[in-house]
Amino acid sequence: MPGTGDCMLIALGANLPHDDQSPLQTLRLALRDLTDAFGTPQTSRIYETPCFPAGAGPDYVNAAIAAPLPGDLTPDQVLARLHAIEERYGRRRETRWGMRTLDLDLVAFGTAVLPDRATWQHWADLPADDQRRLAPDQLILPHPRLQDRAFVLVPLCDVAPNWVHPVTGRSIAQMTAALPAADRAEPRPLPAGFSACQ
Repeated sequence: MPGTGDCMLIALGANLPHDDQSPLQTLRLALRDLTDAFGTPQTSRIYETPCFPAGAGPDYVNAAIAAPLPGDLTPDQVLARLHAIEERYGRRRETRWGMRTLDLDLVAFGTAVLPDRATWQHWADLPADDQRRLAPDQLILPHPRLQDRAFVLVPLCDVAPNWVHPVTGRSIAQMTAALPAADRAEPRPLPAGFSACQ
């Protein structure tokens, strides 16, 4: 499994159908697209997770991948490829934390802290009320909410438990263990018959 700094981490989620596809079908197709775009990644189990924020819509299906750092792409170029895949499945960026046909988040790019540590800290420390209404106009890495979100951390534990946050010094496994037990229990793995590879 990937360790510190040698991979990029991508979180996937969906809770709306696209055309005649269920969110689960969309997630599986997106995982194939990610393999085409970035090589064969480590892929987590698929989880069912209550919508975030609570009560905002149907449950999500979530997964995560850890892929080798692409030597020929910058983080912004990776993000552009993720947005292109999202658009293929009908993603519209209209509502902050709104429901979506597909969400692909570049969570981390090795040990990069972007655009700089002070900007990262500003977004990591943003009060909860501001998080709902403000969004950065540039890529912030690692994702400033990574340490707060079980629906991201629990799948990442499947593929990169030893990845260490370049600012906080805590691993994925440690950040997951630090969450309240109720939060850790929310992402429920789908039965083996519903694996990401099907």
